Amino acid sequence: MSQGNGASEDRPVDDSTAGYAEHGAALVKQYESVRFTDVHGPVLHLMPRRPGLVLDIGSGTGRDAAALAAMGHRVVAVEPTGELRSRAATLHPSPRIEWVDDRLPDLSRITGRSESFDVVMLTAVWIHLDRPQRQQAMPTVASLLQGGGALLLSLRHGPVPPGRRMFEVSADETIQLAGETGLHVVVRAENQPDFFGRPQVRWTSLGFTRRS
Repeated sequence: MSQGNGASEDRPVDDSTAGYAEHGAALVKQYESVRFTDVHGPVLHLMPRRPGLVLDIGSGTGRDAAALAAMGHRVVAVEPTGELRSRAATLHPSPRIEWVDDRLPDLSRITGRSESFDVVMLTAVWIHLDRPQRQQAMPTVASLLQGGGALLLSLRHGPVPPGRRMFEVSADETIQLAGETGLHVVVRAENQPDFFGRPQVRWTSLGFTRRS
């Protein structure tokens, strides 16, 4: 079920990025106003201490990709919205970041590369997929993890901004889908306050691992 004025579960796939390209400048200002550590506090301990390979799906303005690159990781930053992807590449130039145009639920370009990752991140992305897309995407995402790798996923709860396509997605559903692919939940941090100070918005942070 959607929440607020969000989309219904039968909206077309291409609407998943609705409302982002036309507000690129404002989103850069908003997303870049918070730090990587503030957004991902509950799951930071799951990040590898040694430099690794990270897949940042829905990388937006590149805030997280840049922070990960600064830690020494190589980052494949996937962003389907061209306006955001180009702004991110300009804002965060780094030889450790590769910017890729791809999208869920199939991630055809990424899966075609036959790479596996130490960490896969889905920050405020899963909520843009309807139920059938989530069911399709989870096995794809899980298949990209190396043994011992971690999936870090956040869910947004609250009113949907006008023109966006978002769904209310529960931790229980997400944990069940991940479990069906062999992933085990190790972090479940619900009812987290909004990074931008919006009292009506809350967040859930989930961390999953694949056993070696």
